[in-house]
Amino acid sequence: MEPDTNQFNREEFQTKPFYVKRDKPWGYEIIYTPDDAPAVGKIIQVNAGKRLSLQYHDKKIETLCLIKGKAEITTTDSNNQQIVIPMELEKGYFMQPGQIHRVRAISDIVFIESSTPESGNTYRLEDDTNRPTETEEMRKPE
Repeated sequence: MEPDTNQFNREEFQTKPFYVKRDKPWGYEIIYTPDDAPAVGKIIQVNAGKRLSLQYHDKKIETLCLIKGKAEITTTDSNNQQIVIPMELEKGYFMQPGQIHRVRAISDIVFIESSTPESGNTYRLEDDTNRPTETEEMRKPE
């Protein structure tokens, strides 16, 4: 049975692939969802021995899923205690606003991040390259 697509605005249908690559001190990220999408998808590559910032978000919700390599995630539990967990392949790690987290690559890794749009601040508590807290203002295109 064919779907009733008359209810949709066909002018909004997109057929062109979307791709933005951003180099990072620890590797790179590929954003594969357009800026106006209701969710954000990223493929993140981290070089062995490198780690992301120890950080938390005030608005953003995200799920991380390791798809290649060996990694660990530092996060806070319900008692606000930091714990280190070996990441399991193809399992989701859900991070809520205010939950501290950091991914460390033991080998070269690739993981996927699915999240709400980039809004609010990313508070960097520790960063190996001394990057500051990232604000919404900093993310605006020039």
